[in-house]
Amino acid sequence: MRVAQAGAGDAQEVALVAGEEDLEVAGQVDGLDQSEGDWFGRPLWEMEPADADVYFGKVLRDAKPSTRTGRAGALAVFFQFLELRHKAELHNLTGRVVECPLDEMNRPRASVEPQLRIPPSEAEIEELFAGWREELVTCRKFGPAARNYAVARLAADVGLRINEARILDLDDVRWELGRFGKLNVRHGKGSRRRGPKPRLVPLINGADRNLRWFIEDVWGHFDADHTRPGAPLFPSERKNRDGSCSRATAD
Repeated sequence: MRVAQAGAGDAQEVALVAGEEDLEVAGQVDGLDQSEGDWFGRPLWEMEPADADVYFGKVLRDAKPSTRTGRAGALAVFFQFLELRHKAELHNLTGRVVECPLDEMNRPRASVEPQLRIPPSEAEIEELFAGWREELVTCRKFGPAARNYAVARLAADVGLRINEARILDLDDVRWELGRFGKLNVRHGKGSRRRGPKPRLVPLINGADRNLRWFIEDVWGHFDADHTRPGAPLFPSERKNRDGSCSRATAD
């Protein structure tokens, strides 16, 4: 393939590389052929976010949601192929870094319904946790139930993702830092495949009180050894082969 002229003619190889079935390959080829119509006038790999906005906002404005979603999928597969196979070659030839023009803002959705995510109010959050606290009094297994409450409360208070909280160690709680203490989130969510981003998260919004309660009154229910390096902050009832507590899962 001459990458400087890469276009819809490479769609079948693109689809095959992505592991698509034969029927889906035909759809990918058709979608790319129609995506690279006369409206663009340049090689498809030169498409940028502004071009994608024009294509999906004007050229396909009256198309069915399923058609728009299919074309978006074809473009995503095509650019994924270029990034994996020809990104360096294209950069050496043209100085351009190939990157998919679709992002969360301009990528079409299959549904025509508004994609609104309205977060719960503070009063609703407090009502949820108040009811949850009451259930801890009568639950069958206090340890796991209190641990799940503490994880959810921590995530709500300081904005941690569940998986970020799950892989915290006991030593990642740094009480000596700041007014309330901080969490050393060593495995924060990465960006564009650049790996995890570590950060320090202050224990604000009462998160320090919740975490102290969990460590002092709940953590010992799991028969974990706080002197062992890498002891999980939120342990599971299951044991590892060496007898140490395993981490709680996200299930």
